Amino acid sequence: MLLERVNTPADIKQFSLPDLHRLAEEIRQFIIDSVTKTGGHFAPNLGVVELTIALHYIFDSPSDKIIWDVGHQSYVHKILTGRKEGFQHLRMYKGMSGFPKRSESEHDMFDTGHASTSISAALGMAIGRDLKGEKNQVIAVIGDGAMTGGMAFEALNHAGHIKKDMLVILNDNEMSISPNVGAISNYLMKLRTDPYYSRAKADIQHLLNKIPTIGDKVLKTLERVKDSLKYLMVSGMLFEEIGFTYLGPIDGHDLPSLIESLKQAKQTKGPVLLHVLTKKGKGYASAEDAPEKFHAVSPPKGPTAVKSPAPSYASIFANTMIRLAETDERVVAVTPAMLSGSGLNAFYKQFPDRCYDVGIAEQHAATLCAGLACSGLKPVLAIYSTFLQRAYDQMIHDICIQNLPVVFAVDRAGLVGPDGETHQGAFDIAYMRAIPNIQIMMPKDENELQHMLYTALRQSGPVAVRYPRADGLGVRLDQELKEIPMGKAEIIRDGKELALLALGPMVELAKQTAERLEAEGIHPMVVNMRFVKPLDRELLLDLAKRRMGIVTLEEASVAGGMGSAVLEFYAQQGITDMNVHLLGLPDQFIEHGSRDALLDSIGLNVDGIAEVVKMQWPKRKKRA
Repeated sequence: MLLERVNTPADIKQFSLPDLHRLAEEIRQFIIDSVTKTGGHFAPNLGVVELTIALHYIFDSPSDKIIWDVGHQSYVHKILTGRKEGFQHLRMYKGMSGFPKRSESEHDMFDTGHASTSISAALGMAIGRDLKGEKNQVIAVIGDGAMTGGMAFEALNHAGHIKKDMLVILNDNEMSISPNVGAISNYLMKLRTDPYYSRAKADIQHLLNKIPTIGDKVLKTLERVKDSLKYLMVSGMLFEEIGFTYLGPIDGHDLPSLIESLKQAKQTKGPVLLHVLTKKGKGYASAEDAPEKFHAVSPPKGPTAVKSPAPSYASIFANTMIRLAETDERVVAVTPAMLSGSGLNAFYKQFPDRCYDVGIAEQHAATLCAGLACSGLKPVLAIYSTFLQRAYDQMIHDICIQNLPVVFAVDRAGLVGPDGETHQGAFDIAYMRAIPNIQIMMPKDENELQHMLYTALRQSGPVAVRYPRADGLGVRLDQELKEIPMGKAEIIRDGKELALLALGPMVELAKQTAERLEAEGIHPMVVNMRFVKPLDRELLLDLAKRRMGIVTLEEASVAGGMGSAVLEFYAQQGITDMNVHLLGLPDQFIEHGSRDALLDSIGLNVDGIAEVVKMQWPKRKKRA
């Protein structure tokens, strides 16, 4: 096999064109065989096989810098840069990341995971290259989805202004390829990048400028004619006007065209945008027919695995949204490119005029909700915790300062597992808790989630309802939605001397820990905190009065989290002799791996919590 001979990008540079075609087939089969076993991003990587081969065939990584936007399509790049063996443990704890990581390989130029960052990073590298007097190439590979992010256009605008040599590859997997348009585009591309054509244009302009009486008029006329032809014939005029040389569109699965186009782009001065048309899931029929379904696949469950009978939190959110919208026509859903991930597809089918997928534009999504709220509607922003970070200013400036009734449905709150550092929902409590006016809550189970959404939509200001990427507990769902008193915790079981104050999924863990401790003579109270802001002041004061020790449990950053809020409350009350121990996510970025493996690694499990309790309260005797 050719693939067995490839350990570095240099290994493919002597391959013939037929060899490269064969290599593409072998890589595609390798991805199909490995990713269907381990799980991971599937269709996006099948779609960039030829493009990635051509990139490494023409450019010289790592001296030439290739930056992958988002990075979920970097598997072929990893294969060509000596990491085939790593696919046995792809996205597993202590295994290879599913995204580019600088610490993993010298060929990974920039850690990614969120969209729309590649052009900014590439421009920074191009500026750095020129300041240091180096001669390498810089290439950003960005998808058409990521191009909906405003940050990408900010970077394009700056790059077009300062005219640094760099290449942006627009990997467009949504458009079909038209032979006629393609032929004209290829002809115009060759004409406009031909050095003799460029020199002729300059010579004619220089000559006309020397004619004193009619030069200006003739030149302006010719410019108008040229611009008219460009607007008529060239599909990439938006990029041309920004300051890029636009090439394409070309077939992203045609290796000869890719190689020739990349050669021309490499020789063109200034910023260049190469428009490449690809098909997600290429070479795997099911993925080609349903690329959204096969965007990422999960590993097989095994013959003994039992499917969870409980619905996911995302499905409960979606079903509750439909119920709420049926009884209140003011309810509107907004999401930034996560219509399917947030479970809103069914909502969109039933209420197409009240559901807006705004693309990868989190800032716009938040301020759009602010505008909707100003119009008397009840907007719900369905967004992942890690993506909400990108709209932090809009939360403060456009929503919370005005105290607008926007509901943030914060999905994927807590550890999300295989996607790793860039996707763990670790920080939303800390970054939201500092904002005035907002209220923050989290349910202990799927039944409580539906009541919290109902409660949130009845508030007059901003509310965040955070919930995990997980199945529920299988509890019975109440048929009638009811309002939960704001800021009131729920005592699950009473106890003495010690209270476990738990949030969200940690409530179930606290119950299991309490059962373990009960057998060892320790009788903790278990509290479902429900609210991070406002806290249940009455409960906390009662715990202080009863001189009870406290362990706080949260699947979020300890720094600035719910436990911190409890300590701050006692400090404000002048209560300084409470024994409060905080458990949650440590002050570090949590790597990829299964959720259970990650929780075990940080001691956020029954054994770890029980050990902390016994260390803090060591003199308990076993019950007779």
